[in-house]
Amino acid sequence: MNKRERLQAAIVGEAVDRPPVAFWRHFPGDDQDPQALAQATLAFQKRYNFDFVKVTPSSAFSVEHWGVETVWRGNQEGTREYIRRRIQTPQDWRELESLDVHQGVLGGQLRCLRLVKEGLEDKTPVLQTIFNPLAVARYLRGEAFLVDLRRNPEELRTGLETIADTVARFAEAAIEEGADGIFLAVQQASYRILNEAEYREFGVPYDRRVLEAASRGWFHLLHLHGEDVLFELLADYPVQAINWHDRSTPPSLAEGKRLSRGAVVGGLRQWETLLQDTPEQVRAEVREALAQTGGRRYMVGAGCVIPLTTPERNLRAAIEAAGADPGSFSS
Repeated sequence: MNKRERLQAAIVGEAVDRPPVAFWRHFPGDDQDPQALAQATLAFQKRYNFDFVKVTPSSAFSVEHWGVETVWRGNQEGTREYIRRRIQTPQDWRELESLDVHQGVLGGQLRCLRLVKEGLEDKTPVLQTIFNPLAVARYLRGEAFLVDLRRNPEELRTGLETIADTVARFAEAAIEEGADGIFLAVQQASYRILNEAEYREFGVPYDRRVLEAASRGWFHLLHLHGEDVLFELLADYPVQAINWHDRSTPPSLAEGKRLSRGAVVGGLRQWETLLQDTPEQVRAEVREALAQTGGRRYMVGAGCVIPLTTPERNLRAAIEAAGADPGSFSS
């Protein structure tokens, strides 16, 4: 099977020659320049030949054009610290302007995507990372977005309308540039942050608007970030796969597969197993994930981005445990 055939079969639960495998990471420093990020992404893919490529810009790409400033200070996930927010008061939400997604930082990210697509000789499927509108609101405001959500909901809704418009147009443009789908990163769909009613009001409508804009893609992957996620609330999103921290928070892979209609992606703890354990322990965790899922509607991956210092031998062990040659994936 080629990569697209393998992914499509895994999505619908058909027999596969082996489960698809993919890991993704940040590239701090390189992610500040479209060409450098494209080159780093292609080099990572060339080294491991995963079944799909996730283009992973810094989260700041979604807000820098609105005047947000960030800096990388050595975080081992590769994430940047926010040193200047655009939204300082609830009233500022009403001043947020829609953006031309083909200009500035967003335009640069589309250029990066185009370079990645052009650089993949075997037509490996590519997903563009997109942070959902509520995550973007948090990047613009900081944790005070929660206060606005509960005390100044109309102002926040005004801002979310502007954000969702821009994010949706970027998602549509990414598909036009050749992305096979989007990786929708959702970070506030957690009982530790919002209850179901709150997320249903301030999250779901805007998430669905972005997914609708990207509807011409064939492979969308939903990432639910954090602990105690609102899995059942989002399980019916029009996506082909769902990824979450399955080893540290419910549901399990088996339960997540039961609750959703597409493939589940995960099975490996990125910090404990991939970073710190041995190849034997990595293989054991993959085997257990395969046992949970029966190897159907399952893709081998981690709960989130892998640490920058993840040992190569552990990544190759995961690839091998999935049934692939760790030195030369089939195309």
